Amino acid sequence: MTHRICAPLSAEAVSAMHIGDRVLISGAIYTARDAAHKRLVALINTGAALPVDLSGQILYYAGPTPPPPGRPIGSAGPTTSSRMDAYAPLVLDKTGLRVMIGKGNRSAAVIDAMKRNGCAYLAAVGGAGALLAAHVTASTIVCYEDLGAEAVYRLTVQDFPAVVAIDCAGNSLFVDGAAQWRR
Repeated sequence: MTHRICAPLSAEAVSAMHIGDRVLISGAIYTARDAAHKRLVALINTGAALPVDLSGQILYYAGPTPPPPGRPIGSAGPTTSSRMDAYAPLVLDKTGLRVMIGKGNRSAAVIDAMKRNGCAYLAAVGGAGALLAAHVTASTIVCYEDLGAEAVYRLTVQDFPAVVAIDCAGNSLFVDGAAQWRR
């Protein structure tokens, strides 16, 4: 099944997505890698307001490269999601984030937090950053500009492709999908 989504997302929209489903995302998504996550978690831990409202939003684990002439962004491929696993449970528990996008499997603690909070994890194709960037129509730094590529960006995307890798019930393409091929 293919889902066409646009944030902010409801719990119902996320619960309709199941592992292996294709997703085409349009509208705004935010980027954040580990350096930005560290700062966001520090703010959460002190009770301070975050520089971006993540409620119902989509967070893409990517560090875009500078744009070539005439383009809003350079390469925008996913980074390894396990680098955010130390931060993700708290971010999920405190922000209302609905979807994360990256590459690779997630830890049991992240999957538990996803189930608690109705969040899905989508996989984008690693190594295809230039192709994924073609789906980005605008890019703006939201905060942490000093982090360069690891700043938090607001990307406007059109039909950005991903696959549901872990759904909000905790079903995992990494586990369940691999088991199908072992039979």
